[in-house]
Amino acid sequence: MLGVEADAYEIVQEGFLSLVERPEQFQGRSSVMTFLYSATTHACLNRLRNATNRERLRREYLPEPNESSESRGLNAEELLMLDRAIQTLPDELAQVAIYYLVDGLTHQEIARIMSCSRRHVGNMLARLAEWGQKLEPVEPC
Repeated sequence: MLGVEADAYEIVQEGFLSLVERPEQFQGRSSVMTFLYSATTHACLNRLRNATNRERLRREYLPEPNESSESRGLNAEELLMLDRAIQTLPDELAQVAIYYLVDGLTHQEIARIMSCSRRHVGNMLARLAEWGQKLEPVEPC
């Protein structure tokens, strides 16, 4: 379903780990195999949906490789790191990252685009900053 064997193994591992951490998920309405199959299928569909949304956001908001990144204040390494990071962010944080880091929009402009308050934008940027501290450095190609 995912097209990448490593992704499939990761989904299965996450499913088993989730069941170990929260066994109450399995309520005995079906066999364990049916439950695991259903949970794995839903996890795969969610991953595909999220990947599609992130790819759309990248296409819409990240500059093309031939576009001057200096006009946006980011060098090539920072753009590569941002591109990789956006793939792992929840959609709302990915949008804020692009609006703020790539487009250079203000909190007020982002709030207007996303139909939320400036405070919410500030909170999301704080979450983004916390998340960014956990990133590993990008290896040069």
